[in-house]
Amino acid sequence: MKFSITDEREVKKFFIIFYVVGIIGMAIPYTFPLFKILTPYALVLSFGYLAYFHPTKKNTTSNILFFFIFLAGLVVEIIGVKTGAIFGGYEYGNSLGMKVFDTPLLIGINWLFLVYTTACMVDKTKWHAVLKIVVAASGMLVYDIVLEQVAPKMDMWSWQDNVVPIQNYIAWFVIAAFFHSLLKIFKVKLSNPLAAHIIACQFVFFVVLLFLL
Repeated sequence: MKFSITDEREVKKFFIIFYVVGIIGMAIPYTFPLFKILTPYALVLSFGYLAYFHPTKKNTTSNILFFFIFLAGLVVEIIGVKTGAIFGGYEYGNSLGMKVFDTPLLIGINWLFLVYTTACMVDKTKWHAVLKIVVAASGMLVYDIVLEQVAPKMDMWSWQDNVVPIQNYIAWFVIAAFFHSLLKIFKVKLSNPLAAHIIACQFVFFVVLLFLL
């Protein structure tokens, strides 16, 4: 049986297997260094599949907003790393790939990934725009709360005095809400059959590693 990158069901099965293998690889001390190196490629692969299944690739407004979220997310993180004024004092490790001003380029993609997937999920509902913004930003905050406990163990980043400040979570929610507000202001409604599945796989991946690492 051939694997088809255009078959939604097969791709969903692939990502379940993909992240299960990732959990096993991270949990085994002997393979941990290799899987840590593969971390940025896993994010790129996940994002690449989302882009492939994105239904409206020629929408100029959404594409401009996507680029803005990527760039703004990256710039905010650069300022955060350099000053400590936004999230608190922290620095990035070496497992997220190429850096610009001590900040991995993948962080911009990660902001876009999280905003995109959570927007796709809330846009399935008939909720008021304000409720969608709050729920989506809250979802990103929950994701970050879990990730912050695992990230230092995976050499993604580390916090000053090994303590995640409340400031970080407040900033995360505010920035996430701002990005989601832009999508609503410009009436960008998102839909992607892989969005909820991939972010769920990734979230479970970090939750499990929270107990294994």
